[in-house]
Amino acid sequence: MKKICLLVSFTLWLVGGFAQMPDRSGPPALSQVKNLSLPVPVRFTLSNGLKVVLMEKHNVPMVQVNLLIQTGNYDDPVGKEGLASFAMDVLDEGAGNFTALQLADEIELLGAQIGTGSRPFSAEVNCTAPVARLQDALALMSTIILKPTFANSELDRLKKLRLNALLQNYDDPSTIAQRAFNQLMFTEASPYGRFANDRTIRSYVREDLVAFHTTNFVTGNSTLIVAGDVTKQSIQPLLEKYFAAYPKGNATNKARPVPAQVKGRSIYVIDKPGAAQSVISIGRLGPARNDPSYYAVNVMNTILGGSFTSRLNSNLREKHGYAYGASSSFSFWNTPSPFVASSSVQTDVTGPALGEFIIEFDKIRTPIPTDELSRGKNYNALGYARLFETNIDLAGTLGSQILYQLPDGYFNNYVGKILAVTEQEVMAAANQFVVSDNMLIVIVGDRAKIEAGILKLNLGNVNFLSIEDVLGKKPAL
Repeated sequence: MKKICLLVSFTLWLVGGFAQMPDRSGPPALSQVKNLSLPVPVRFTLSNGLKVVLMEKHNVPMVQVNLLIQTGNYDDPVGKEGLASFAMDVLDEGAGNFTALQLADEIELLGAQIGTGSRPFSAEVNCTAPVARLQDALALMSTIILKPTFANSELDRLKKLRLNALLQNYDDPSTIAQRAFNQLMFTEASPYGRFANDRTIRSYVREDLVAFHTTNFVTGNSTLIVAGDVTKQSIQPLLEKYFAAYPKGNATNKARPVPAQVKGRSIYVIDKPGAAQSVISIGRLGPARNDPSYYAVNVMNTILGGSFTSRLNSNLREKHGYAYGASSSFSFWNTPSPFVASSSVQTDVTGPALGEFIIEFDKIRTPIPTDELSRGKNYNALGYARLFETNIDLAGTLGSQILYQLPDGYFNNYVGKILAVTEQEVMAAANQFVVSDNMLIVIVGDRAKIEAGILKLNLGNVNFLSIEDVLGKKPAL
């Protein structure tokens, strides 16, 4: 009797267990994607007029403090290209009574990180620190910001590093392609088409860096962004203490011209003899960041080349095996800005790979299957929260709100607006911005091996350039 009872119990457990097993016949259904619910950033102004934006995040006892400067690489004076990047690089190489090595040691002892850098339209000094060491970290950060020494010995050392990096560019097909693309799309008469070279790097003197610092590190051109385990009550006295001496001043007017759209199909091949792969970059101007089509463009680009399962990657990588990957992206500046699709492909299939790009450009302008459209929207919506995971992420996202003049509540409404994008809006975006007949095509590769395959496509006139046509003469070190 005992054995029978055990057998019955086991049978009931077995049946019940199988009844609860998950259905693996297909992928699990997605739950409803919800909007974010971020608090409104706290804004206040220091006594000297320096603006502060704060978002509290109390899950970890860490703080991120960024000084955002609204001047970047594309604001460099003519003949001094690369100056913003160089100045920000030198900024933390000695300040106040500290040498570069002493600063590095002090920062490390605090368990903090302080970095400097520049982007196309902005520059930053950023500090990551434990709450317990925040006051000491802010003291070092403010010293770097307010009292950089710009020592000539450091200028000379970093110039040599820049010149060495410039020389390495001649062997980097991706850099050659990017430089050629910008020069040909914008021309060297535009700030978007000019880059640092041997002459401009050698021309930097201490007075240039001092002038950059004096002009741009002023209250009207700057914002302190704080994210982490602090409140306004706890952080404001510290910011007043260490940044009260930040200079008052207005932001300077910056010449940021609106570029002209690409007309016709232009093809340029930059010869790199012996190259094992060809770098293909194709594009034209996309929308500005404030364009009403922004959400539809993001969904469309996800489908075209903005994710691993995108059409470009599936075609060139999975279907044909031409490359390890292919992608596309929109820059979204405050002016119309580049759309670029690119890949590094095997030399012997350069022509066919280029043809597949054109095929995908034309296909994205036709009706999109419902399931593919849903995947594109869900990819954007579900991945959006990662922009707010850490204090560094959060501060960076708040910085973009300032640069692009986005309203409060923008981040909380993003998911809903992405999910509301229609097929008609995606097709309209594709038809406006992905026009294969009006594209700039740049290819860096071995001309002797790829020319015939490119000409066979009959896509238009093919122009041939050397690497020095793009980068200029190699620097003599």
